[in-house]
Amino acid sequence: MINRFTLFLVLVFTLSLSQHSAFSQEKTPSHKFWETLKSHCGKAYEGKLVSPESDPRFAGKLVMHVRACEDGRIRIPFFVGDDRSRTWVLTRDEAGLIQLKHDHRHEDGSEDQVTQYGGKATHAGSVTAQFFPADQFTANLLPAAVGNVWWITVDETSFTYNLRRLGTPTLFSVRFDLTQSIDIPAAPWGWQD
Repeated sequence: MINRFTLFLVLVFTLSLSQHSAFSQEKTPSHKFWETLKSHCGKAYEGKLVSPESDPRFAGKLVMHVRACEDGRIRIPFFVGDDRSRTWVLTRDEAGLIQLKHDHRHEDGSEDQVTQYGGKATHAGSVTAQFFPADQFTANLLPAAVGNVWWITVDETSFTYNLRRLGTPTLFSVRFDLTQSIDIPAAPWGWQD
């Protein structure tokens, strides 16, 4: 026969296990950020340059397309007019930290000489923002980019892609309106549909 004290201990132990289980299943900010991005998979959005206000290299229609959401990887082509050379590639490691790489291609699909640069988040960030300081590969490929920090923000209404080169006045920012999807664009250079 179980006495009241033993029953009380069993109850306290059971409650503590259920609370621990609930806390351990709580999603990290980077996981929630990832899920928000994935919710846009298959959709395309138009954007505008925020900083600088104008740049001849980004004078065409700006479009992002959350084209591929695979297990642990999201690929987002970024088009500038007819230039379909750029894709942002986000991957997640086992700890849930996110990495950003830039995949640059020529029109024939071959890799550009300057490609696969980027960085990895050093912490879980926030639900709406992830920061990617330049990694060693980037520093070796582009020594001037050793001070680059990229960041992406996403909320219910907008997605922004940003770059700051520390120690310089360089700031690049483009914002996409997530409230209005547009027609799906053609595949980026080097992709097979």
